[in-house]
Amino acid sequence: MSTPGGATISADQLKARYIGTGHADMAKYEWVTNQHRDTLSSHVGHYDQLSYYAVAQNESIGRVRSQMIEKMVQPCGPPPKKEESVMEE
Repeated sequence: MSTPGGATISADQLKARYIGTGHADMAKYEWVTNQHRDTLSSHVGHYDQLSYYAVAQNESIGRVRSQMIEKMVQPCGPPPKKEESVMEE
């Protein structure tokens, strides 16, 4: 990969710059959550797309925008419970 100036960017630099690109230790829930947040923020950021959803849902644009922003908090529901390993002593 390269930047517009022509300098190459390593994968580590790319992952440090963009949070949603993931890493080897990323859980499936985290990855899906990032994807949903990116999608919702894109819908909110593009007025034509937002107005399309508002017409389809028969709601005002402001209400659809606020619903999408609220959904960004936990787009995939609560996180799964982490299993704690119990070590025998």
